[in-house]
Amino acid sequence: MRLTRALDTRPVLRFEGGLDLRLGNLAAGFGLALAILATALWSITSGNTPVGLSDLISGELSEEQRFALMYGRLPRLLLGLMAGWCLAIAGAMLQSLTQNPLADPGLLGLSQGSMITIMVLLLFLPTAPAALIPVAGLVGGLLLLVILRLLLGGNVADGLAILLMGIALDTVLSAITALLVLYTPTEISMAVSTWLAGSLYLSNWPQVLGLSPWAALSFPILVFGAPILRPLDLGDDRATAIGLNLTRVKPVLLLAAVLLTSTAVSAVGPIVFLGVMAPHLAQFLSAATGRARLILSGLMGGWLVLLADLIVRTGATETTIPLGLALTLLGVPLFVITLRLRMLRILLQS
Repeated sequence: MRLTRALDTRPVLRFEGGLDLRLGNLAAGFGLALAILATALWSITSGNTPVGLSDLISGELSEEQRFALMYGRLPRLLLGLMAGWCLAIAGAMLQSLTQNPLADPGLLGLSQGSMITIMVLLLFLPTAPAALIPVAGLVGGLLLLVILRLLLGGNVADGLAILLMGIALDTVLSAITALLVLYTPTEISMAVSTWLAGSLYLSNWPQVLGLSPWAALSFPILVFGAPILRPLDLGDDRATAIGLNLTRVKPVLLLAAVLLTSTAVSAVGPIVFLGVMAPHLAQFLSAATGRARLILSGLMGGWLVLLADLIVRTGATETTIPLGLALTLLGVPLFVITLRLRMLRILLQS
């Protein structure tokens, strides 16, 4: 291992096997990990049942404190972290896949596909076991992928075609969702509407265990799929020129994004804009490609969900704010500030 500089003059750690680690990416990842840890500690010690850090360190917790931690705050924290991680990584993958910085699981209709099947399950089989909800989300996401593949025909390697067809499907599915909410009994539509806003309120350990294997799927994606994203960022022509078979690679990456999105949506409901926002905020912290970009995006997504949920739980208002709305109110100003700072940076460099 030796410290050297990349072609863009940025410092990197170069290992003998050819692996390069940019110091800026390492610093950004370390900073995000610390932010997640601090937010997690703040979250599990805040609430109607106060739990101090000294209580956590000593392990001397009352029954009420232990119940609040084990059956309320810890499942909620882990579920939010995994869901944010999965959605942000899926968003970063789709942006490379389509070569469009606005690509998002919601924009491509992936979230809507899962939502439709989950809503059908909740509406017509309200007594169905909770274990069927992730299955319904996966079925919906995979059905949408099949429909998207059929509609694209031979253009499965065309990123723009994938994006436009996804937007069209998302528009149709959004209309179906609205019809389902409008023309169902009031009590059911109210419950569905709450879920559609995104929520960690009913988080429990079975949900955490159900999402864990799918969140673990992101690690093989980081190992095997992330290196493919780097040439895709250069454009389809250059990726093909270096020997990448786009007709095989893109459907596999799209399938991985569908799996991550569907399982996250089934756990916490649709969280809009996170897949766009988290990769861009991470990229502002430290420019990265390939594996580093996915890791930083996932950490940023997990942190944003934890921070938004902390605001939801500890807010002073009597009306509970949905997680999706809180995340939008928190993230959009950060996103706008980031874009403005990026424009100023470009102006100063020019």
